[in-house]
Amino acid sequence: MRALVMTAPGGSENSLVREVEEPAPGPGQVSVEVAYAGLNFVDVMARRGDAGYVTAWPYLPGKEVSGTVRALGAGVTGLAVGDQVVAAPAGGGLAEVVVAEAALTVPVPAGVALSRAAAVPLGLATAMLLLTESGRFAAGETVLVHSAGGGIGRGIAELVPQLGGGRLIGTVGRPEKAAAAVEAGYDAAFARDEKLAEAVREAAGGRGVDLVLDPLGTEALELDLELLAPGGRVVLFGNAGGGEVTPLPPAARLLGGNLGITGFSHRGLTVGAPEKVARAVARVLALLAEGRLDVPVTELPGLSAAPAAHDLLAAGRGEGKYVVAVAG
Repeated sequence: MRALVMTAPGGSENSLVREVEEPAPGPGQVSVEVAYAGLNFVDVMARRGDAGYVTAWPYLPGKEVSGTVRALGAGVTGLAVGDQVVAAPAGGGLAEVVVAEAALTVPVPAGVALSRAAAVPLGLATAMLLLTESGRFAAGETVLVHSAGGGIGRGIAELVPQLGGGRLIGTVGRPEKAAAAVEAGYDAAFARDEKLAEAVREAAGGRGVDLVLDPLGTEALELDLELLAPGGRVVLFGNAGGGEVTPLPPAARLLGGNLGITGFSHRGLTVGAPEKVARAVARVLALLAEGRLDVPVTELPGLSAAPAAHDLLAAGRGEGKYVVAVAG
């Protein structure tokens, strides 16, 4: 079968489409004929060799797919060959066939296009879990989202109205991306420059923000804490810049402001609490099936188009969510 293979740490020069052996499902697993595979920044972090993302090279990227069940491993119930599903594999999703845990494989409801469904297992499920599981979002709260123009940022803009609504403020790495974030549903969006703190305070009505969703490592943590309202929370869910993660602030500062800092890892949940991920996936798919949620995606024509899209994500020039049409 054909698969995208990352041969060594680096850039797109080390991402090649190759013939590899088709995987077979083990106990508790299914294999899926991939129709569409979602692209995510985690692929970029793996490609550049960030610690903890790749255990050995060559590496097969891809952590969310939609398609059709091809085979069942021993002990799998509730799924059948031929079912249309989405799945969150540990890797290898940018391929014609991938193996995933059955616990992380969810049927696609009727009426949901597989191209849209491919954006759910990692992208939109992460947005849902950030808001509900880690961020404890309550209707009417003000939320600050860094990297608002990316796939997760767009997903948060789609989901907040479905969770009761609130005020959404976004930050972007490039000033020209601010307008697109507002078009996607943010009440205001600003470039991350020296005027950011003042701009966010004004957009928040002078009272601070209730929840910050931050994929920038600890690069912006001081700013996040400065902008929080009493009782506010920060959720750290990545290290997009790849820089050194600095120590967290002393407890006295958090206690004095009734502030919270929480870490989030989609990968950690898939290993330790897969049922939480599956519930989030099913919840988002139901919203899609009911027509209450829209998922704009940019469809890429085949595996060979993925490295260039990864380059866009790495350079901060990606717009929204990319999915690769693998089948056909």
